[in-house]
Amino acid sequence: QAQVVESGGGLALPGGSLRLSCAASGSFSSVGVMAWYRQAPGKQRELVATIGRVENGIYADSVKGRFTISRDNAKNTVYLQMNSLEPEDTAVYYCNARIVQIGLSVKDYWGQGTQVTVSS
Repeated sequence: QAQVVESGGGLALPGGSLRLSCAASGSFSSVGVMAWYRQAPGKQRELVATIGRVENGIYADSVKGRFTISRDNAKNTVYLQMNSLEPEDTAVYYCNARIVQIGLSVKDYWGQGTQVTVSS
């Protein structure tokens, strides 16, 4: 069984930066695509960025040029560097990992979410 745990987040000023981390742990064969989603109050959860094991990241238009997704395959960890933060980035951020389990079935795992608040 696997689990996905996020860290980072918190309060930032407009124009500031934050870095989120998400690590997959437990018993599994490998970790495939990893992604960050976010959900603001009263809105649907939306995809922020996604990254494969070797591919470059793909970003939502709203964060292009400001956010960078990266991963460390040896640590089964994905990062989200968020720069030039805007109040509109305020949301709960969720990590998603597509994990190949022992036995080769594939399952999506979600983290518990971490709050990002951008405010002066």
